[in-house]
Amino acid sequence: MTDRFAPAAKILQDFGKDSAKLIPILQKVQDAYGFLPEDIMRFIANELNISPARVFGVATFFAHFAITPKGKHIVRVCNGTACHVKGSAAIINTVKEKLKLKPGKDTTEDGLFTLECVSCLGACGLAPVMVMDETVHGQITPAKAVEIIDEVVKQEAAHAHK
Repeated sequence: MTDRFAPAAKILQDFGKDSAKLIPILQKVQDAYGFLPEDIMRFIANELNISPARVFGVATFFAHFAITPKGKHIVRVCNGTACHVKGSAAIINTVKEKLKLKPGKDTTEDGLFTLECVSCLGACGLAPVMVMDETVHGQITPAKAVEIIDEVVKQEAAHAHK
């Protein structure tokens, strides 16, 4: 076993290799790797003596699991009813343009940002809503969304020069 599999092996050991605990196992593995790599999911399936399809099924069913690497900063834009009615589609399009996201991609080439369009952020009274990492921004406009992204880019550049 290579060092790459060591964190997953330790997590499986901590959970007693109990297939009934697949969801919390995947949560810990995602915390360790930042996402759920395909080879690691196959390793988990083998170690738990369950089919890879079951592991992949769980990983792709639940929205909080990621099977591709995520950016350092997560931008969530709500597209639920209240936000949609108040113009979230324009915000989503502006963020995609600002981040230069290619069709079918949600993470920037440099790995700095991931855009997630979500069904509800539970802040309907603040619609439209955008969350940058863990900070909620209400009554967002396309211009304000760009300002928030620019501020993060500026902070990243400042940290890179230290």
